[in-house]
Amino acid sequence: MRNCLTYAILAALAACSHHGATPDASSSDAAPRPPNIVFVLTDDLDLGVYQQTPRLAAMLDDKGTSFRRHFLNISLCCPSRTAILRGQYAHNTKIFGNGPPNGGFETFYADGSEADTLPVWLEHAGYRTALMGKYLNGYPNTAPAQYIPPGWSEWYSPTAGNPYSEYDYTMNENGTAVPYGAAPADYMIDVLSDKAADFITRASHDQKPFFLYLAPYSPHSPATPAPRYANDFPTAKAPRTPSYDEPDVADKPAWVQALPRLTDVQQTNIDQLYRKRLQSMEGIADLVQHVIDTLRSTGELDNTYIVFTSDNGFHQGQHRLLSGKNTEFDEDLIVPLIVRGPGVAAGRTVDAATVNVDFAPTFVELAGAPIPAGVDGRSLVPLLAGATPAPWRTTVLLEHAAEVDDGLAIAMRANLPPGTLEPEDQAAAVSYSPPPFEGIHTDRYTYVEYANGVNELYDDVADPAQLRDVAATAPPALIERLAAIVHGLHGCSGAGCRQAEEAATP
Repeated sequence: MRNCLTYAILAALAACSHHGATPDASSSDAAPRPPNIVFVLTDDLDLGVYQQTPRLAAMLDDKGTSFRRHFLNISLCCPSRTAILRGQYAHNTKIFGNGPPNGGFETFYADGSEADTLPVWLEHAGYRTALMGKYLNGYPNTAPAQYIPPGWSEWYSPTAGNPYSEYDYTMNENGTAVPYGAAPADYMIDVLSDKAADFITRASHDQKPFFLYLAPYSPHSPATPAPRYANDFPTAKAPRTPSYDEPDVADKPAWVQALPRLTDVQQTNIDQLYRKRLQSMEGIADLVQHVIDTLRSTGELDNTYIVFTSDNGFHQGQHRLLSGKNTEFDEDLIVPLIVRGPGVAAGRTVDAATVNVDFAPTFVELAGAPIPAGVDGRSLVPLLAGATPAPWRTTVLLEHAAEVDDGLAIAMRANLPPGTLEPEDQAAAVSYSPPPFEGIHTDRYTYVEYANGVNELYDDVADPAQLRDVAATAPPALIERLAAIVHGLHGCSGAGCRQAEEAATP
């Protein structure tokens, strides 16, 4: 039955694309080959900054479908990117952090999981695949210097230097180390943009569909803008949301209660980084425009899905937190997701909850291949066609484990240059990350259980800024129901995760 439904949905999408249903429609009546997929994965892009980049909205939201409730299982780079590659929650990928022993490229490489990932599945389905930009944190540590993971037809990923700065890095280009310097022409977003255009142009001459995984490092700190945008947004400040520098955190867990109010210097640093994030996103908009223009000029636009999202969100001052991520708050967990392509309605929004574990099954289904049984997520293909299958998830699993931090990550959270923190400052900076927890985000609630036995609960409908932790005053029956859902999802796998999500009734 599932295969019949899949083929019917894909046929409907193809039919739409050949009868003028969207701006990307083709007038040809020839049977389409499998679609191309361009996956643009930004780094640390929150909804607020995305919404301040109107050029992206004009290219994506106005031409495609926006997902309003797209969540992350963990708001941290390596776990999120691994979830995308495997279509699995962190308790199944075993990647909880950006470095060993419970995360990083090193852990993923050591356990052999790269042999069974999205690019491998697409390669088996006949796709030409390419990764350009950031892979997994720690790559290529513990692997050969010019190592290329399985499944990738082409590979362009930094192996040394300082790629987060957009300059002075070395790129593994299909097994050859290519150095880049500090000249304007070396600015990485532009380098990736040109490589993407070249790949699309070459691939358009083949008879095979292609999958392009385009992963720029921006707007991750230090969010270096392209020189042409370095003076933009001169007066912009991080939004003073209701939870910004929250005055009263007595209701919050102990780790938040311990945070001091933001100092003037810290707020200045937050604002400076916010402006750079906005500036760096202008380069991302150029990249997306270049991709679209190249797809159009090569005749591939009508048969290509463009999927734009982020690996995690980002907070700047909310709940007294310095610039960062990796918490249970919505600023970190809900990120942009926009899809345009054949048969996808323009200007439409979707309220159904989606998760980063959904990308792998979606792309595999679009490719016409069987979805691997071990995948925890679910295909978004029906949602792209305008339907929400019943049942659909009402609950999203949240996970967070203690991470082995390093000086760079600590310094970034504290808005200070690496190498400038004294040991006592490092200890204070680490407190800006929560203790290990498991939790859920439902249509109404965010509920978290910490490893130390403390519970946290927000009514996101009545309190969208998450100002009032009501765990201590909520009806015991509600806490019991939410706890039962968390425990039902704990350790789930494959179809069992989807069933547990659908059975959740908070």
